[in-house]
Amino acid sequence: MPKRILVVDDEPNIVDILRFNLQREGYEVVAAYDGPEGLDKALTQGPDLILLDVMLPGMDGFRVCEELRKTDRLTPIIMLTAREEERDRVMGLELGADDYVVKPFSVRELMARVRTNMRRQEVLSEEAAGESGVLRAGRISVDPGRQQVLKDGAAVDVSQREFELLRLLAASPGTVFSREQLLSQVWNYDYYGDTRAVDVAVRRLREKLEDDPANPAFLCTRRGGGYYLSGE
Repeated sequence: MPKRILVVDDEPNIVDILRFNLQREGYEVVAAYDGPEGLDKALTQGPDLILLDVMLPGMDGFRVCEELRKTDRLTPIIMLTAREEERDRVMGLELGADDYVVKPFSVRELMARVRTNMRRQEVLSEEAAGESGVLRAGRISVDPGRQQVLKDGAAVDVSQREFELLRLLAASPGTVFSREQLLSQVWNYDYYGDTRAVDVAVRRLREKLEDDPANPAFLCTRRGGGYYLSGE
């Protein structure tokens, strides 16, 4: 059965271009042309990946992403935005998007991003099915089989990308990973020098895990080095 991709964009010509190229890659394509329709189809059509424009009538892409992540933290979301300001890219990542592409975009690059996110999700599902060992770092536990993070035995609600980041760090407590290493091993491709995605994910995780996010005791920073998960 082909993978299904939901394209949410209010410009029919862009939807047509994406539909043509995605179908040529073997994907099934579902389209929506405004925010409410996009959210409804994301929740009811079971897409394997969502291409989500930011500027949408009825409900913007940021709101769609935020609402979707309340019930679905697994489906990869790639934001499509004509805005180049860093704050807009960061906002999408903070709301749970997995990736972003700035318009006008290269179709070739976008197809590569789609394949990468699809492949990452498939690998994670296969690994989770075969893993049962719980990773522990102090008061933090990461259960790959259940795709679950615990703090002091209580479940913590994290996004799929946040889970992947914690799983990597929990597998080697105390080991410092540079931002570039995390991009390569968690995001699975080069962000062309933009390591802000890592900082955003770390900040969100600290807000969920730390007793005092301003003074992290679990997800720590090594100045000039990167991030590590304390094993204490």
